[in-house]
Amino acid sequence: QVQLVESGGGSVQAGGSLRLSCAVSGYTVSYTCLGWFRQTPGKEREGVATIYTGDISGTYYAGSVKGRFTISRDNAKNTLHLQMNSLEPEDTAMYYCAACRTCSGVYCSSANWGRGTQVTVSS
Repeated sequence: QVQLVESGGGSVQAGGSLRLSCAVSGYTVSYTCLGWFRQTPGKEREGVATIYTGDISGTYYAGSVKGRFTISRDNAKNTLHLQMNSLEPEDTAMYYCAACRTCSGVYCSSANWGRGTQVTVSS
């Protein structure tokens, strides 16, 4: 079983930057990708960015964040990052990291989830 703990959320003004981190521990070989997802009250959780593991490499981004957010993985430290630049009020959400067994682009299923970290962007 894999465990994920997010950190790095906070409040920032529009145009600012934040870097989210997710400490990943446990058995991760059976997971196809790691990713960041976000959710606002009353809406479904949406994929933000994913990075594929194992023999399948590559990163995927939601259209709304492409060019502004960068997902990366530090294998030595078992940490997943999300660098968020040029933040907009629409990016305000609870951000979750996940280890997913089934992945397609930024879509993920059969996953283990962290508890989330709040990002608030003010105008």
